Amino acid sequence: MIAKLILSTVLVYGCALAIDRGEEVRLWPNGAPGSEGETAAEVFESAPNSKLPKRFTVVHYPSIYVFVAPPEKANGIAVVVAPGGGHSQLVIDKEGWEIADWLNRNGIAAFVLKYRLARAPGSKYTVERDALADAARAVRTVRSRAAEWGVDPARIGFMGFSAGGEVTALIETRFDAGNAGASDPVERANSRPDFAAAIYPGFKPGTITVPKDAPPTFLMCTDEDRSHVVTTVNLYLDLEKQGVPAEMHIYASGAHGVGMRPSHLPVATWPDRLRDWMVDRKLLNE
Repeated sequence: MIAKLILSTVLVYGCALAIDRGEEVRLWPNGAPGSEGETAAEVFESAPNSKLPKRFTVVHYPSIYVFVAPPEKANGIAVVVAPGGGHSQLVIDKEGWEIADWLNRNGIAAFVLKYRLARAPGSKYTVERDALADAARAVRTVRSRAAEWGVDPARIGFMGFSAGGEVTALIETRFDAGNAGASDPVERANSRPDFAAAIYPGFKPGTITVPKDAPPTFLMCTDEDRSHVVTTVNLYLDLEKQGVPAEMHIYASGAHGVGMRPSHLPVATWPDRLRDWMVDRKLLNE
């Protein structure tokens, strides 16, 4: 039994090490629903000295970028990360790659989501249909391939920033158990995140209805970010009304879109509060 466990662990780590950091995995290899037959190129801005794009302004082929945790730190937790950008772009460096780095440093596998943009010029997509479908498929993909990526299928979270925070609010309230009879094994997987983090989320009032089985949620914004603080507080209150465990941090100062970049402001310490919350939820050890 011990030999089998050791062999299994070695195989998992071997698979993880074989994955290129930031490898892109399309969520629907044959085309996403609503994008069937699409042949147009995506539009992105390249980042200097990096193989990873800095910003997307047109997305047709939703995907996740895989950042497995270092084997010596890996704890089995995974987080799907949805960058912001007002649904007209994806600020995928600051709210994607940099977040993946922080997660990996804490032993957490990161899967940065490239979702379709509902407000890009000429877009045919919508947030509630296409971006939500991309988020659900991302969670299902990570859960269905958990063994390959060395993660626990019962400890998969979802974190989003700004517009990505809206995507987070949608997937944590509109998940489903999967289709047991689907021919596609990914579609058989549950799309419910096991926990969520909505960071300065933005969405229209009345568009989010919280069910009683929504996952535990961490929320953060700044009071200076007036349009998003109201959304954050309302989501917290809706979670509380349903008895869903939630923790909220509102910092006095800090512009919208702070990400995890260093600053002299107290808001720069919010990642520490997120880690504390994860320890409190027994997702992480001290």
